[in-house]
Amino acid sequence: MAIDSELLVVGGGLAGLTTAVTAAREGVDVRLVSYKQSTLRNASGLVDVLGYTPDGEGPLTDPFAAIPELPDDHPYRTVGVDGVRSAMDVFDEVTDYRGGHTDTNALLPTHGGTVKPTARYPPGAAAGVASDDRDVLLVGLQSMTDFDAPHVAAHLEAAGVPFDVSGVTIQFPGDLQADAKVTRYAKLLETDPATRDGFVERIEANRSGQQRIGLPAVLGDDDHDRVRTHLESELGAAVFEVPSGPPSLPGLRLEDALFSALDSAGGSFETGNPVVDYEGDDRIDHVLVEKSGTEVPYSADQYVLATGGLVGKGIDSDREGVYEPIFDCHVDHAEDRYEWFDGDVFGDHPFARYGVDTDDRLRVLDADGDPQFDNLRAAGGVLGGYDYAAEKSGSGVSIATGYHAATAATEEL
Repeated sequence: MAIDSELLVVGGGLAGLTTAVTAAREGVDVRLVSYKQSTLRNASGLVDVLGYTPDGEGPLTDPFAAIPELPDDHPYRTVGVDGVRSAMDVFDEVTDYRGGHTDTNALLPTHGGTVKPTARYPPGAAAGVASDDRDVLLVGLQSMTDFDAPHVAAHLEAAGVPFDVSGVTIQFPGDLQADAKVTRYAKLLETDPATRDGFVERIEANRSGQQRIGLPAVLGDDDHDRVRTHLESELGAAVFEVPSGPPSLPGLRLEDALFSALDSAGGSFETGNPVVDYEGDDRIDHVLVEKSGTEVPYSADQYVLATGGLVGKGIDSDREGVYEPIFDCHVDHAEDRYEWFDGDVFGDHPFARYGVDTDDRLRVLDADGDPQFDNLRAAGGVLGGYDYAAEKSGSGVSIATGYHAATAATEEL
């Protein structure tokens, strides 16, 4: 017996969650199915709309002003400026992120010592904006080698930030081993007063009057705001988290917020079981979800493919070509594998823009430019026509196209 819904979303990343949340808030019977853990746990937790143009111009001050000048096949051109704004409004309504008051990108420091243009950022990162001219002390932990505070400080100074910045490395109270998970640091700071007090003492011992203190993104898990505000009160300084690499607590927090929003809106979701096939001709009748060796049919009126790009395996490749593995959607690419990439490591790599093509309602197109199925749309990293890494546009495209796909599908129910 098939499991039925009005809209089935395949993929549980930012695009899939935005699709599901948007539709569920409109009263649609939504089910989200995701096989692997969301890539949000590998993300910084910052939400970029557009940091650089495809030609490398930037960092952009106003990402919305640059959208009309993007190439015709860019997903933002499909959605349009107003569509991107509407999508970001939904995101703002279901999260506590900052930045929605302005079209201007904020510049935030990263764990690599760069300054990143971003449109939305969590409250825990707010005190780190580069437009604030108060001096900064960056504090690293000896057992966390991926955040070298003195190194980051030197790079930020070289980048010309408008404040004095210095970095120190301290020992975390309890002397955790180098392979300790970030959640271990977070839980200790959240639940153990002695750890918090010792942390404050070690920071204060290395501080010389700086008004802002930047720390690795480990300041609590379920109750991170309370941990941060406690540190601010004890230190008498603004405290912020520096977005870090995977596994990323800010990314996990964002994932939790979106799943909570989906649950509150009445949507259903399940993870851990892959969609492996489908049945249908001009329309998808149902997909097959593998559960304990059995293929279970899931049927819906409308479907949205949001499985990610090459990194998330929503787009895959072998020696024969580049393909989408669930619905066998067409992915336009050069037949010669040597034309997939540029000889320069930092060059313009065509593979970075590989993905499915869509019409103006995000229905997936076949090789002839016609809708492959009447009821299948795509959103997020599985789309072609943009280089999210170079443009710093991945989160924004996921949110905007997820919103647009949900809206278009809902209109046909």
